[in-house]
Amino acid sequence: MKKIRFGIIGVGNIGTVHARYLLAGTVHEAVLTAVCDNNPDKHAAIQRLVGEEVTLFSDAREMLESGLIDAVIVATPHYDHPGLSMMAMRLGIHTLCEKPAGVYTAQVQEMNACARECNVVFSMMYNQRPNPLYQKVKDLIDSGELGELRRSNWIITNWYRSQSYYNSGGWRATWKGEGGGVLLNQDPHQLDLWQWLVGMPVRLRAFCQFGKHRQIEVEDDVTAYTEYANGATGVFITTVAETPGTNRLEIVGSRGKVVVEEGRLRFWRLRESETDFNARWQNGFGEPECWEVTIPTEPECSEHYVITRNFTAAILHGEPLIAPGLEGIRGLTLSNAMHLSTWTDDWVELPIDEQRYFQLLQERIASSVEKTTTSRTLDASGSW
Repeated sequence: MKKIRFGIIGVGNIGTVHARYLLAGTVHEAVLTAVCDNNPDKHAAIQRLVGEEVTLFSDAREMLESGLIDAVIVATPHYDHPGLSMMAMRLGIHTLCEKPAGVYTAQVQEMNACARECNVVFSMMYNQRPNPLYQKVKDLIDSGELGELRRSNWIITNWYRSQSYYNSGGWRATWKGEGGGVLLNQDPHQLDLWQWLVGMPVRLRAFCQFGKHRQIEVEDDVTAYTEYANGATGVFITTVAETPGTNRLEIVGSRGKVVVEEGRLRFWRLRESETDFNARWQNGFGEPECWEVTIPTEPECSEHYVITRNFTAAILHGEPLIAPGLEGIRGLTLSNAMHLSTWTDDWVELPIDEQRYFQLLQERIASSVEKTTTSRTLDASGSW
């Protein structure tokens, strides 16, 4: 059986996760043959992690041109995602990019244009999309079971991060190092799922708080309000400074309501659509008959290897991608729009003014300062 030979660029926290399941053979049609990290101080520990049979590189291009790999996982800091992905695709290497697709949409537009020109498979590591809970919600929406969408609310505040987390890397939570905070670092999966389920808004108004709860440059608390072409609205609330936090998604349509919370899907189905009921009801107080329906779902699963397995099957067998790379720009557009709305203290129409966003981001990068760090090292098991 043919196996896809994988390389990984960036063997930090998430790169180590990818290396472990590939080394364990969890993706049966894939094998790890090379890794790359540009920090020589980590090389001894990385080599112990991956073993002598996996070639370790310091230079990404050298690994991509080595002939040792067919596909690559890009797991570097955010700013490098588009450049490294384009380099790989132009060299004929199938590319799986970690979230987010980039820091600003203009660079991701360039990456997507490159992907359209290159004859390779390009995917995003959106490992929440295969989660059966969200798969079922999408099925309820796409099938019309929920009717016309009216409102969505996502409270995602279980991202608690202490100051010591941010102090573990001078680049963390800086405009120069990451290009954003909770929206760019913790929320890309939820922003992707949000648009994947309910679509992209036509405009939004956001209120980002920068360094409100932590000594950081970027946003650590966000509330955003969105409006959609059909008149539906949405609210997205997130922070890194609440504990215990909440992860609750609620979507309301003309035929019912669905809630995902604590690993459970709940569905309230209207026997008659709200629109039809309102048109015929003449007795003042009253509302449509409603049933809470038990929806069968598979056990919750959001393991990274599921996306890598799908990506591998797409290369070998043409299996449809769960998270096509070209869709990475959508969630990023939402986070860029939330920043831009806050910076300009105004509504933002979508698609956003990419040049205006880039200009304002560059102003913040110019005054960005790295923090004093608390050093950590990779041990023999690959843990920090």
